[in-house]
Amino acid sequence: MTSEKKTNSAQGNHWLYHLIGLVIVALLSWLAWWITKQVYSSKDLFLGIPGKALEYPLWGALAGLLGNLLLKLTGVHHKVRAGFRTELFLKVGLVLMGAGINLALLGSAAAGSIIQALVMITSVFFFTYWLAGKFGLDDKLRAVMSTALSVCGVSAAIAAAGSVLAKKEHVTFVTTLVIVVALPMMLLMPIVANWIGLPETIAGAWFGGNIDTTAAVVGAGTIYGETAQKVATIVKTTQNALIGVVAFILAVVFSFKSSGKRKTKPSVRIIWERFPKFVLGFVAASILFSLNLIDGGKGTAIEAIKNWAFLLAFVCMGLELSISEFKQMGWKPVVVFLISTVFNTLLALGIATILFTYLFPLSNL
Repeated sequence: MTSEKKTNSAQGNHWLYHLIGLVIVALLSWLAWWITKQVYSSKDLFLGIPGKALEYPLWGALAGLLGNLLLKLTGVHHKVRAGFRTELFLKVGLVLMGAGINLALLGSAAAGSIIQALVMITSVFFFTYWLAGKFGLDDKLRAVMSTALSVCGVSAAIAAAGSVLAKKEHVTFVTTLVIVVALPMMLLMPIVANWIGLPETIAGAWFGGNIDTTAAVVGAGTIYGETAQKVATIVKTTQNALIGVVAFILAVVFSFKSSGKRKTKPSVRIIWERFPKFVLGFVAASILFSLNLIDGGKGTAIEAIKNWAFLLAFVCMGLELSISEFKQMGWKPVVVFLISTVFNTLLALGIATILFTYLFPLSNL
């Protein structure tokens, strides 16, 4: 076989495996949706938990984890993983979510969200960076982990890694930690919020300011309630919008770090390159909804597509989890990540309560 034929064959196999991966995601999503409907119709499950409390994010993630296990046992996981498009499905869902959020809600939560984002990002970043230094972690790993915890998880870790020229292993370590921790938090935080009696607005702000991945934030909000989902999304989207700024600052700092020799100064273009473009789509959809040009509210086709996009993202999260990569990290990064997560959780609860109870109350929603 000639070199050209081998190349064509490899490309053909790549697209075939990509397609197979997408089909697997679709089938697992259908399974998760079917389970959701069955459980939703049940009055009570084990320990008296009502079926309606277990929304589709839980079953999507569990279906993804089951598929992950089966694919790895059969040895084909690495071949079809190109079809696991978590980020794509998530961005589609977030843009469509904007089609059901009125500008009044967006405006009411904006001021508090911006203040919360600035306080959380600054506090969590410097706390994590300081703590990681105490544990002797590499400076670049410290930067990637601190950004992931303080901004928005996987996307922030990737952006930070590009800014500080971190190793691929650093990104893998941090993104694996993010997913491993985010999945249980997506389920536990609504339970804790309900236990301490948080209103949906405060709970949503807490989820959005604390949970590291946007998909898990949406999942926690969905489980807790419709208003919690919307507020959580707005708060998280505000933090997402600051990815570019954080990445730019890191690029500047690390360009003068280590050797002390002046390197090429990064361009302001980094902000735009790192800026999550879906934020603009989210705001645009909200404007169109507020003007009654589109309707993504309850019972509409847009809402149905949005829910399916999120479900596909949750399934992909489960499919992409790598326990083997998690084991290779060693204990130090794990301890730093967990301690910083606790700090993040407590701080986010306090900030969300103060901001959205006393300074920018959303009780009228």
